[in-house]
Amino acid sequence: MKSYRNRAQTGFTLLELLVVLGIIALLAGIVGPQVMKHMGESKTKAARVQVEDLAAALDMYKLDLGVYPTTEQGLKALIESPDSAKRWNGPYLRKSKMPLDPWQQEYHYVSPGEHGKFDLFTLGADGKEGGEGEDQDIVSWE
Repeated sequence: MKSYRNRAQTGFTLLELLVVLGIIALLAGIVGPQVMKHMGESKTKAARVQVEDLAAALDMYKLDLGVYPTTEQGLKALIESPDSAKRWNGPYLRKSKMPLDPWQQEYHYVSPGEHGKFDLFTLGADGKEGGEGEDQDIVSWE
């Protein structure tokens, strides 16, 4: 009869698994906040790019019609012709749907603006005026 005691033990012990899990948890605790910080910065940069793209589309609208859309017409005038627009040559955006900011909120548009011909902005992650980091307002006039 063969002895089963001579067979080499394979696999991991519970202690070894707990050590590996502890190391993974430690790494996640160190790396996780850094990843989230960079993700917030990326959303802020994406919002800046979108505001610039929307401002460029508004300038194209003005070239065709001679005026910027009113506050009432809003940014929707970039994808659908307003009733009063005789020389509308849009859509001025590639997509047929108005883009949301990276925090899934609508962009704010006021024309005439307090800071220029129009004010175009998003309030950041917190949805409130002011703030720092990911909560900062992204505006077209700076």
